[in-house]
Amino acid sequence: MHTTLRPLLAVAVAAGLLTITGCQESKPSGFSPQQLTDMLHLVMESDRAVYTKQVVNRLKDEGVIKPSEHFIDDKALPLPAQMFRFGAEAVAAKTDAFSYSLQSLWPINKQNAPRTEAEKIGLQFIIDNPGQNYYTEEKLGEQTYFTAVYPDAAVAPVCASCHNEHKDSPRTDFKLGDVLGGVVIRVPLGG
Repeated sequence: MHTTLRPLLAVAVAAGLLTITGCQESKPSGFSPQQLTDMLHLVMESDRAVYTKQVVNRLKDEGVIKPSEHFIDDKALPLPAQMFRFGAEAVAAKTDAFSYSLQSLWPINKQNAPRTEAEKIGLQFIIDNPGQNYYTEEKLGEQTYFTAVYPDAAVAPVCASCHNEHKDSPRTDFKLGDVLGGVVIRVPLGG
């Protein structure tokens, strides 16, 4: 089994969407693209929140080490958004079964701005509809994708303060719990 799929399989087993018999995985018991993206997002959101709260926020507050977007030069912690992007890039190098990214209507890093109409509509939807996700299908080139957009909120004080204080931030009034952007997950449809 591919090691990057273990967390997803664990979520699928826990949710009753996949059964494991002996050492062999059985075929999925019919989960939809939405269920798949929801499971993927659950893992991503949980890992991101744990890193932000238990590592970045705690170590910054305790004065042990600070986060920095120039973490190598500054001998600092990578920002949560950087860790997320590193994970997305590692996954993209190993599979084309799905992709994910962190985007915002107020990106500090312009590469995190929405590029497709579905991304723009989805990001606005999650801002206008607190607690809801956005799901659609979109065609990119010759491939149709199931695209899901999930809110990415400031889960710790360090999130809001970093966005508010960054010199390139187009918005400086974020508070704890505010939606900073969204996680966009794509799964190709069809064979």
